[in-house]
Amino acid sequence: MTSPLVTVLKTLKVRVKDKHTPILERMAFEVNQVWNAANEQSAYYAAIPVPEVGWLHIYVSAYDLANSQAALRKERGFLIHSQTVQEVTEAHEKARKQFKKSKLCWRISSGSKHSLGWIPFKKGAAVWKNGQVRYAGHYFKVWDSYGLSQYEFRSGSFSQDARGRWYFNVVVAVPVIESIAQGQIGIDLGLKDAATCSNGLKLESKQFYRELESKLGIAQRAKQKKRVKAIHAKIKNRRLDTIHQFTTQVVKDNSLIVIGDVSSSALAKTKMAKSVLDAGWYMLKIQLKYKAIMQSAMYLEVNESYTTQTCSSCGCISPNSPKGRTGLRIREWSCSECGAMHDRDVNAAKNILALGHERLAAGIPVL
Repeated sequence: MTSPLVTVLKTLKVRVKDKHTPILERMAFEVNQVWNAANEQSAYYAAIPVPEVGWLHIYVSAYDLANSQAALRKERGFLIHSQTVQEVTEAHEKARKQFKKSKLCWRISSGSKHSLGWIPFKKGAAVWKNGQVRYAGHYFKVWDSYGLSQYEFRSGSFSQDARGRWYFNVVVAVPVIESIAQGQIGIDLGLKDAATCSNGLKLESKQFYRELESKLGIAQRAKQKKRVKAIHAKIKNRRLDTIHQFTTQVVKDNSLIVIGDVSSSALAKTKMAKSVLDAGWYMLKIQLKYKAIMQSAMYLEVNESYTTQTCSSCGCISPNSPKGRTGLRIREWSCSECGAMHDRDVNAAKNILALGHERLAAGIPVL
């Protein structure tokens, strides 16, 4: 008897060919109209003056707005699918709940501060047909790097980037691959090396932003907006590609991945902000996590406090171990207790792996 196929949800992103830009921009304009209509109505009913009573607050849900939004689509002859109207209205309600506001920012369709195009849809609104994506009666050609014909589309969206390029994003179910890797690894995040593994593997910090910072400054001073956007995109793509290669290798070789819980958002408020953001720690964690799930590997985040100071051989905190900001320049040190020589980051990665083993051994406490 064969075991049932285990699947997980994954979002695939492919670029839409540029010839479809005019129709997508029109649809994005219609999405903005739906959003703004929901914004206007929810703000209007948020507080209604009642004579001799005061202000009456009424919460308007997406269900309450459904009829008026459907009428708006019919009245203005929108091209977008009816499910897109529902999805936009529901997204507006979720945002109001999240930010606890009755009125959100307007979606702007033109000008220098225009909102980037966004066309969401629910399951069934977009399908793969005749080698193209069919949505709302229109066909869109894409650079199909995933073989989209083999997947059943769920919810998704068309989205626009800062350069005006459009992408098709769709959620699909993909099978989980049973990993045969037996390795275990701890990862310490840093700035000299973006990531250092307990086995000595390192992701070098290539400082993508700093390498192009001078060219970016020239383009900004010359007010070359297209050039500025292109440089930012190049920085992002180079960083993303490097992290993809590193994380793929790590997940391919290891069944247990343990990483420190260092917060890039907290360090981004310090003088090291530019280097921290350029290292791409958040993206590295995201990629490791979803790739581990895809390979049926285990991914853990542990508290990395004192992992740099603690000797991975004897477990003692040596008087000559690197401590605080004054110890940032110390890259190698020896433990005064056992005499072991350590590479600063490799030692921390080994301690992080040990903490992961302790977490697995202890399990989750019952409250």
